[in-house]
Amino acid sequence: MSEKSPRFIFITGGVVSSLGKGIAAASTGLLLKEHGLKVTMQKFDPYLNVDPGTMSPYQHGEVYVTDDGAETDLDLGHYERFTSESLGKENCVTAGQIYDRILSRERRGDYLGKTVQVIPHVTDEIKKAMVDPAKRLGADVSIIEIGGTVGDIEGLPFLESIRQLRLDLSRERTLSIHLTLVPYIKAAHEMKTKPTQHSVRELREIGIQPDILLCRTEFPIGAEAREKIALFCNIPPKAVIEAPDVASIYEVPLMFHRGGLDRLILEQLGLKPSRPMDLRPWESLVRVIRESPRSVTIGICGKYTHLHDAYKSIVEAMVHAGAANGVRVSLRWIESEDVERDGADAHLKDVGGLLVPGGFGERGIEGMILAAGYARENRIPFFGICLGLQCATIEFARHRAGLEQANSTEFDRQTPHPVIDLLPGQTHSGDKGGTMRLGAYPCRLRPGTKAREAYGEDLIKERHRHRFELNNEFRTRLAASGLVMAGICPDNDLVEIIEIEDHPWFVGVQFHPELRSRPREPHPLFREFVRASAAHRCEVDEAAGAGRAAGRGTGGADG
Repeated sequence: MSEKSPRFIFITGGVVSSLGKGIAAASTGLLLKEHGLKVTMQKFDPYLNVDPGTMSPYQHGEVYVTDDGAETDLDLGHYERFTSESLGKENCVTAGQIYDRILSRERRGDYLGKTVQVIPHVTDEIKKAMVDPAKRLGADVSIIEIGGTVGDIEGLPFLESIRQLRLDLSRERTLSIHLTLVPYIKAAHEMKTKPTQHSVRELREIGIQPDILLCRTEFPIGAEAREKIALFCNIPPKAVIEAPDVASIYEVPLMFHRGGLDRLILEQLGLKPSRPMDLRPWESLVRVIRESPRSVTIGICGKYTHLHDAYKSIVEAMVHAGAANGVRVSLRWIESEDVERDGADAHLKDVGGLLVPGGFGERGIEGMILAAGYARENRIPFFGICLGLQCATIEFARHRAGLEQANSTEFDRQTPHPVIDLLPGQTHSGDKGGTMRLGAYPCRLRPGTKAREAYGEDLIKERHRHRFELNNEFRTRLAASGLVMAGICPDNDLVEIIEIEDHPWFVGVQFHPELRSRPREPHPLFREFVRASAAHRCEVDEAAGAGRAAGRGTGGADG
């Protein structure tokens, strides 16, 4: 296909938020890739923040970081996991970025005294941000998700841009997919199509006629409801595709394929597959995720565990690692402040493994440190990510290296033993995110370590999002007490991975390995952590079983 003729698929949502536009977009991307097409994906968010980097996880969930250091919406994680494409800064665009570009030009006088307006200046900038990356990449298809819900006032410039772009490029090169809700009213035993009709009517009032409807529903949509939706929404019945609730998000592409979504897209955009589609590997993956006979419980002790989306990539990396090991991973969410209150044993005594994830701020830190110490002392497989590495280092310094007041200067600026600290030059920055280490950095692995064994290579690259580092001034003292510096960044001699040499599996990493895990390519550290956790749980259960058997034998003899 010509570099100048990419097709564009616009995905919008209606009725209510949280219907799963990101999963729908990612699933569409997977299906088109399986047909041999070159696919790129973008998320356009209408909020005025330049990016989600300074937003609370309770506001926006996980901040997903790309190789080039962009702090993006968590939906980019779904895009990368489903399509195995590496995305970057231009794949996540916010209204804040759009207005920032325009206002910077206005201050420079680029508009030559003109009045700067939403139309055409804002909409032209949005269209440029949509079209240019697809052309530059030579993509066959660009899938563009618009954040929010149709009817939100802040989303209007983006929808107007879509309307204009469909005229600019012709209908043959653009496709509108609208994700909507078809609720089932239990009291009336009836499925209601009116919310979908209203949502589509609102979209059509803006000037956008959807070509395909994806209908979220708890129950199958019957022929009568499908025809009613098609009639009132001005599309053929075959373009009304069910999106029922499923047990795993990885079932969604298969469900859409059975509904004919990819065939409709190919037909309406005039695209020809370059190879036969083969979804059997994906079907096998889903089967393992759903039907694995073994299971293991892994605790996640963090600061935002009430909002699972704050750890979305970790959750999915666990699914990938479980599938690779033939086990279902059951996550136990443990609020770190509860560990401070109740003690670690109350929450961790029966887990197969413990993961302490990233985060910012002092709240709940001592609970995470207690949890890391419990895993170290009880030889429970441990995986510390970012802040998790830092908490594990503080705990080790206090209880194994004799540095009783060890801490991070993030939590105690007066600590005499700042084993975690800012680097020189990080203390003065105007922007909140200016001191962050963001994006992919290299890491050289030490031979003979768990990390080197898992990766199977000496030099790796992983994505970072943090400010504080393991303080090199304490490396010798910590190493003498048994903390292994298993990975070092060759660019600046920073510790990237720690291990404990006399522990079955105790690994902490300064980076975020979950961001590189894929369903068919699980991250090696997650894979080995889940394997170690399953083995540990099996050993504990066998020991408990042997103890019970011995108790019964003794009781019989006494009787």
